[in-house]
Amino acid sequence: MSSFIARRQVKFSETDMAGIVHFANFYRWMEEAEHEFFRSLGLRIMEKQDDGTYIGWPRVSASCHFDAPARYEDEIEIRVDVERIGFKSLTFVVEFWRDSTRLAHGRLKTACCICRPNGTLESIEIPANYRQAVAK
Repeated sequence: MSSFIARRQVKFSETDMAGIVHFANFYRWMEEAEHEFFRSLGLRIMEKQDDGTYIGWPRVSASCHFDAPARYEDEIEIRVDVERIGFKSLTFVVEFWRDSTRLAHGRLKTACCICRPNGTLESIEIPANYRQAVAK
């Protein structure tokens, strides 16, 4: 199944008073890396349909465990691996690395949904083009 690596440099605004990255940023980076992963496959995280709805991927669950601190100007590698392709969901394993040090690791589970203009969501089977691209 697909793997992807995103890279980023820690910004000063992402750190706390101790100069360590605030934990909430890891969740944001997980999502940003997921979006980059989709784009690398020629897919979109929100794909407009002809009827005005969108295929989207809301979160079902997210977890992150912290192994070592990240600091201002650290170069971070975010490794995204598809752990599971379900009927209606994808599960990703995400690891954060600085050189040979693992900083954090977590999971992100998303459900494939139709997002209607009135705000309602309905889970759907993962479309073939997404399934095929992610399974490579």
